[in-house]
Amino acid sequence: MTDKELKDLKDRLWHSADVLRASAHIAANKYGQPILGLIFLRYADILYKQHHDEIVAEYTRLKGTRMEKSLKDIAIEKCGFYLPECAYYDYINDAPDNAEKATLVKNAMTAIEDENPKMSGVLPKEVYGQLVPEEEPELLSNIVRIFKDIPETCTVDIFGEIYEYFLGNFAIDEGKGGGTFYTPATVVRYMVEVLNPQAGEKKFLDPACGSGGMFVQAARYMHAHNASKTEQMAFRCYGVEKEPDTVKLAKMNLLLNNVRGEITEANTFYSDPYNTPCSFDYVMANPPFNVDEVVVEKLKDDARFTTYGIPRNKSKSNKKDKSEKVPNANYLWIGLFAAALNKNGKAALVMANSASDASGSEYDIRKKMIEEGIISQMVTLPSNMFNTVTLPATLWFFDKQKSKSDKKDEILFIDARNVFTQVDRAHRKFSDEQIKNLGVITKLYNGDSKALHDLIAEYNTQLNAAPETATDDDTHDKAYWQAQIDWLNERFPDGVYKDVIGLCKAAKIDGEDGIKEQDYSLNAGRYVGVVIEDDGMTEDEFKAEMLGLNAELQQLNSDAAELEKLIADNLKELF
Repeated sequence: MTDKELKDLKDRLWHSADVLRASAHIAANKYGQPILGLIFLRYADILYKQHHDEIVAEYTRLKGTRMEKSLKDIAIEKCGFYLPECAYYDYINDAPDNAEKATLVKNAMTAIEDENPKMSGVLPKEVYGQLVPEEEPELLSNIVRIFKDIPETCTVDIFGEIYEYFLGNFAIDEGKGGGTFYTPATVVRYMVEVLNPQAGEKKFLDPACGSGGMFVQAARYMHAHNASKTEQMAFRCYGVEKEPDTVKLAKMNLLLNNVRGEITEANTFYSDPYNTPCSFDYVMANPPFNVDEVVVEKLKDDARFTTYGIPRNKSKSNKKDKSEKVPNANYLWIGLFAAALNKNGKAALVMANSASDASGSEYDIRKKMIEEGIISQMVTLPSNMFNTVTLPATLWFFDKQKSKSDKKDEILFIDARNVFTQVDRAHRKFSDEQIKNLGVITKLYNGDSKALHDLIAEYNTQLNAAPETATDDDTHDKAYWQAQIDWLNERFPDGVYKDVIGLCKAAKIDGEDGIKEQDYSLNAGRYVGVVIEDDGMTEDEFKAEMLGLNAELQQLNSDAAELEKLIADNLKELF
């Protein structure tokens, strides 16, 4: 399936949400449950069909021998689950278009859970009764028919992309509420690009996992970098999420993307289901910002938080107040990430921009981490990259191995506020090439010049194959690919890392303009600087331009004064 065909399919499938909006007796923030459940049902049906002949052949071969196995046991071995006949998509789709369709879907979901204990409690069931209103009992049938359009040749990766597409759209529709379970995919992909997770017997933690997007993108990254199936299966994900409905989304997401792991419903501040300290190879998350209701007393003996320090109000830090709350939990998350890593561990998290310069007890925690040498990189993101945060957020990266390297006393800062693709008036994202371009800065900093040469070679291949102008299906033209090549060559002409004003800076702890001199700030703007563009004007031209602008300002002020007088006179006449 080409990119254009996949995009067209996603758009057709999204029409199902419009159908629900028009007719279903269901709250606007609940559309996701039934639709994502049907995506899962269609996925299970297609995957089972793809393995069906293999399952039956194995069953027939072993039947009557001492090694005889049930169809169910063989199915679980071959494709990871068993699908009972009542859950076949055609069985449901071909049934009469009436209110009984909801019962059939509910029975299918229940049967899947009964036959596959790992899916217990995950799939939506009761909600489908709301999709057969008395005035339009065929509504659910119409939606089921839409998902029948998913081709039976679809792969696991395609289904994962479809699921992710729906999660993203539901998050946008739900606004602030949706953002709690979904981090935009392009931000996560950039985090993974920098983190560079390796397959094998590795443990990956997300203590605020939402719908599981961090795990999915990490798995896709390893797949794209040719990790073997055995290595990918050995990679285990461990997520914590406190919202029950979001836990279900995450479990379905992992199943749809064939990612091995566990999702536990719990509050990370007060529960540690995975024995976190010093246990994980990788940690990633986009935790909730600026939480202020966490009780200090419940954390005081927890190594996840005491390793680097619990944020406290200094006026209360020496008082025994069992009701004392953490003034801001941002540094609880930051400390947890660092404490969770094993001796070679790496982490990436999204954090409020304000945490980079936080004062008080947060300053002490930040200083300790900087001097220990575990913070490897800080990246300031553009604004409007998230559904719930309009101001720029910051990405923090940790690397426990860095503290033992010659880079212990420096941190790489990247200011990416001007690197984005505008989606619409309120939303931005990274393009594929922007992710690669920003990611290669980290690779160059780590001494991997080959990564830059390979990326430019990739762009040259695209350049040679591209049309002269972009086509209607958004194919990039030659000018686009040349711009990517120029962006890299202009900034790193020698093929090695160097500081670039306005983009990146490897800042030392000590020395002039060092991190210590900047009061241990981790705000990239303090180190990277700003590019002052040459406007090409002579001194006389600049003076003339300023005089012209001043005259325009005076005229606007005069017009404003006249309008103020006119409004005041009109109000007097009215009253």
